[in-house]
Amino acid sequence: MARKESAGTVLVRHVGATRELEILLVHPSGAYNRRAPWSIPKGLPDDGETLRDAARRETREETGVVAGELIEIGFVDYTKSRKRVHAFAGLAPPEAAPTCASWEVDRAQFVRMSRALELVHPDQRALLGRAAAALLRRVGE
Repeated sequence: MARKESAGTVLVRHVGATRELEILLVHPSGAYNRRAPWSIPKGLPDDGETLRDAARRETREETGVVAGELIEIGFVDYTKSRKRVHAFAGLAPPEAAPTCASWEVDRAQFVRMSRALELVHPDQRALLGRAAAALLRRVGE
């Protein structure tokens, strides 16, 4: 059986006097997903589409947010389904105001990093840390 591969973004912004990080997350729609974990915006690439372009498109389609420059931060493999999620990190546009732009999600919002780590799918937690580290390195360059 072929492994499913998807691509998504970890968009980050700083808030408040403490400059705490917030992460853009989505929650899947449907009554059966009521207790499902949140996720980074992600989805399957279209035929011939690069993973980076798929991540950018899926983020726009699910949240209405248009991602700027993206840094590749690797992938995670889900422990149960073996699905592979490729991720790209970037700074959220300052004017970003996420909305539920797709039937696939019932919530799209920025969440403080500490809370995001509690809400996000357990197999995606590593991506949040990688994104923060990659973006901090980029700012320091």
